[in-house]
Amino acid sequence: MIDLPFPSVVDRAPEWPTRTFVDEALADPSWRPLPFTEYIVKVESRCNLSCDYCYVYEMADQSWREKPMVMTGATIDRFAGRLGEHLTAHAEEVSAVRIVMHGGEPLLAGTEHIGYAAAAFRAAAPKGTEVALAMQTNGVLINDETLSVLREHDIRLGVSVDGSRESHDRHRKYANGNGSFDAVLQGIDALRRPRYADLFQSVLCTIDVEADPIEVYETLLSTGAPALHFLFPHANWSEQPPGWGGGGDGTPFADWLIQIFDLWYSTAPVRIRLFDEIVALLLGGASRTEGLGLTPIRVLTVDTDGSLDLAHTLKSTYSGAMTTGMNVFRNSFDEAMVLPGIVARQRDPIGLCGTCQSCPIVNVCGGGNYTHRYQRGSGFLNPSVYCADLARLIGHIAERVLADMQAAAGTS
Repeated sequence: MIDLPFPSVVDRAPEWPTRTFVDEALADPSWRPLPFTEYIVKVESRCNLSCDYCYVYEMADQSWREKPMVMTGATIDRFAGRLGEHLTAHAEEVSAVRIVMHGGEPLLAGTEHIGYAAAAFRAAAPKGTEVALAMQTNGVLINDETLSVLREHDIRLGVSVDGSRESHDRHRKYANGNGSFDAVLQGIDALRRPRYADLFQSVLCTIDVEADPIEVYETLLSTGAPALHFLFPHANWSEQPPGWGGGGDGTPFADWLIQIFDLWYSTAPVRIRLFDEIVALLLGGASRTEGLGLTPIRVLTVDTDGSLDLAHTLKSTYSGAMTTGMNVFRNSFDEAMVLPGIVARQRDPIGLCGTCQSCPIVNVCGGGNYTHRYQRGSGFLNPSVYCADLARLIGHIAERVLADMQAAAGTS
């Protein structure tokens, strides 16, 4: 039995999930931990924007202040070694992995460093294992120099854009208070040039219910991105979302999204991950992303100092929530497979609270994003703080899809 480390936060009583949950899982002959297939690698810990909703800098956890600014070459090499070790050990189960360079703002690490990391990651994989490289960026540093390196190493880009100039610049500002919209759009224009266009993977937008949803949608469409991702603001029962309706007393996020869905659904000019996933799950498919469905989550985060962490969105809950005590210099990825926070997201529906387990749409909702379930005192064994919004959104989409299926079948 591996001795599991826990966050070094001495003033907190253990909250769910605990070591007992892991022991019960490992004692179940029908269950086993799954190897990782996606890695969020924090190549840079600082950012050149000061977004007011950022879970890294603006919320409960402030450990970024103590982290190296850039992941060193030695740490990159050690991560690559651990990656190769893990993929070789699980070659029969894992034929492809995705590695996302993240930050902070990853482009601040510099093109030479990014190229070094990309080459190391690809070289680490055993023969026959596909390695897909991606990067999530705020877009303001996209230019010919960065794009040439991304092109060389086939690194796909997701760019954060929060809609129209007004809605984007309300939150995504430089430290001096100036908005970043123009710089982001300039970067996207460079990315859309024929030589680089296939690197453009998606646009990511954090929902602001104060913004006009149709204006936001139309602005995102105008970027030419092949896919749009709408994210709920990272919040929980103890730190509630902006504009939240209080659980059952309103569904502002669903109401906002439904306006976009109804406009999008008849023509679907672009993929919208949230809507695509819900439709697929309603039709009996499997989820491909965290926050919906019951597909086990197989993601590991690596910080600039080599720490093996849980999802960094957990920084929005309490200080140290993502900390495991493990590091690439001391621990294998196999050891991380049995951490409580990993097992909890691989053992659904058992890893869900009773309310979620008995819910008729649990196969679609999946309990919502793990981060959004947190409540001080009980931990993560709760429904999502966006439970009512998810139920309304899923119900609305289900009605539209069912009506279309009935019409196609000639029934009423």
